Amino acid sequence: MSKSIKVGMIAELTGPLAFMGSANANTIQMAVEEINTQGGVLGRELELIVEDGATIDSVAAQAATKLVQLDHVDVLFGGIFSSTRQAIKGPAVEQGKTLYIYPEQYEGQEYHPLLFCTGPVPAQQVEPLLPWLMQSTRAKKFYFPSADYVWPRLLNDSARKMIAAGGGEIVGEEYFPLTHTDYGACVEKIMASGAKVVFNTTVPGGVEAFLKQLHEAGFQQRGGQVVCTYFDENMLAALPREHTDGLLSCLDFYQTISHPFSRELLARYNKRFPGAQQFTGGSACSGLYRGIKLWEAAVKECESVNAYDVAAALDHANIEDGPGGSAQMVQGQHHVRINMYIGRAAGGAFEIVRSLGAIDPKERVHN
Repeated sequence: MSKSIKVGMIAELTGPLAFMGSANANTIQMAVEEINTQGGVLGRELELIVEDGATIDSVAAQAATKLVQLDHVDVLFGGIFSSTRQAIKGPAVEQGKTLYIYPEQYEGQEYHPLLFCTGPVPAQQVEPLLPWLMQSTRAKKFYFPSADYVWPRLLNDSARKMIAAGGGEIVGEEYFPLTHTDYGACVEKIMASGAKVVFNTTVPGGVEAFLKQLHEAGFQQRGGQVVCTYFDENMLAALPREHTDGLLSCLDFYQTISHPFSRELLARYNKRFPGAQQFTGGSACSGLYRGIKLWEAAVKECESVNAYDVAAALDHANIEDGPGGSAQMVQGQHHVRINMYIGRAAGGAFEIVRSLGAIDPKERVHN
């Protein structure tokens, strides 16, 4: 083959998100291997270069600088926290003019001509989930325990609108540092507030302690409902089952969906990477696989790896087979129309309680 096409990946291989980041690194490795086995792209082999973001934004920014300035990657993937995306965006996209595909579920509202997002956004998560929950349980009182950064604040804004539209109310809203662990006072307020639903956006580093303390206070035992839109099978595996049983999530892929390609993809991953790091939705595995396949389709269409040429083709790219089903980049939005599912945690797995079908991201259109 001729000169390789360089694919950069920033994965959280260490730090609080390592159990997610390792699965993400596995996913892109598998996807690159599959593409190369099929002859590469434009007759060129893909060369994967993975850097550890370490769950530290400054480290991710340094990794992005290396991948762009020293390795000269043709496309860059990665990042989990929204703050990490912003840290990567500067050196990779704004200074480096490199195509960047962010694969994580997040708060939406991101745009740059060279940045595309391939995970779910609020219009695909809270907008279908909360009306369904309020109608099916008649819950009206919500409490928002939250990590203090951009994703929880903007996700909560979307949730607030849906709750108000359904005649509900938010009886408490608190923000904590990402690694905060003493939620005693917050849990006491939740228990005293009459909240029927805890809409949780605390994250790894703090969420483990929060769910433990909420469970010990008896919230779920008295009929309370925990909602955490980002929870996947890797999160369930990291926590005691009694702390997560009954929890509701809303993602683009769960391991128990019946979609044939998804089940085949999961089987391939499990054979290639047997062990603890699972292929999941939301926390970038599904978005990564979807993202690199959409990128592959765009490169083949424009017959180039030039960032702006690929971006023009990626703006309308689509794939028939992907995790959770087909995916279409919505023209002008740089976000994907994807199938969504509501899952309920039970015994360390998610059971599908509702298949929502394909949902538009409803992001702002840029011409």
